[in-house]
Amino acid sequence: MSFLPKMLLSLLALCAALARADAAFLARPDVQRYIDEQVAAGALTRPELEAVFANVELKPNIINIMDRPSTARPWYQFRPNFYSERLMGEGVAFWQANEDALRRAEQQYHVAPEMIVAIIGIETRYGGNTGSFRLADALSTLAFDYPRRAAFFRDELTELLLLARSENINALSLKGSYAGAMGLPQFMPSSFRKWAVDFDGDGHRDIWNNRVDAIGSVGNYFQLHGWLGGDDVVVPAEVAPGEALDKLLADKFNLHYSVAELRAMGVSPLAPVRDDAKAVLFALEVAPGETRYWLGLNNFYTITRYNKSTLYAMVAHELAQEIRNRYLAARFAATPAP
Repeated sequence: MSFLPKMLLSLLALCAALARADAAFLARPDVQRYIDEQVAAGALTRPELEAVFANVELKPNIINIMDRPSTARPWYQFRPNFYSERLMGEGVAFWQANEDALRRAEQQYHVAPEMIVAIIGIETRYGGNTGSFRLADALSTLAFDYPRRAAFFRDELTELLLLARSENINALSLKGSYAGAMGLPQFMPSSFRKWAVDFDGDGHRDIWNNRVDAIGSVGNYFQLHGWLGGDDVVVPAEVAPGEALDKLLADKFNLHYSVAELRAMGVSPLAPVRDDAKAVLFALEVAPGETRYWLGLNNFYTITRYNKSTLYAMVAHELAQEIRNRYLAARFAATPAP
């Protein structure tokens, strides 16, 4: 037998195996129950659900990624990955190329342009890395083969299918991260349906290819999660050690206390801040064995609604400030002398 027929037979065998795998996934009792639930709820029809699941390819490697032990890096190791010359330069270029959209987002949502720019840079390097997984594959894998968070990912799978219908997109064509995040700002499907906007008015919310929609969507997200235009984000602080400090540091994602209440618990702001402002106390290891403290104000808390990490929120703030400084310096340098 020649090489070509052998290769052809191998390809046919592979296609047959894939077809059996798809049919087996569609026939799984848990998948059929999900389909029955969606049809009964009137959310989606059986034919459109079956059309997706008959073509889903499960990705077991995603489970391996999700189950890898998470080792939190200290601030001094985390920061250089994002507070970098590359992101600063690309951030200034992104701002310059999208000045009108960013100006309009600031006017409409009262969110600083530099914060929107920093978020998109951290998430995907301005669209350079938005993820290569088919979202239907990734979310189906996590919804049906990852028991620890199956309920969450099953909801996100439903949101993805509803998104595809509302935007008139083939669900199997949408790509993103292994965990289901999408587009330049890496919205989960539920976040897309709640907060993505058609900021250029073309009738579609496209956060994959449309920078204007991505900018507007981040601005809308931040406004609806409490961003206060013109307010500070963090102030440095000194602390008195003790049980109160440990309690405060363990509650770094909730705005339970005013600055005045924090002062009474041994926290001293090192910059002017209103006593009635709500704040959280957090610590960062700025060098091996060296810890510093900050008060995160309302806008810091808002950044942690986007990504629940004090490391993320702090580097987003610092990157935003440096991008703004460089953007303004570039504008000043380009202004003709009188």
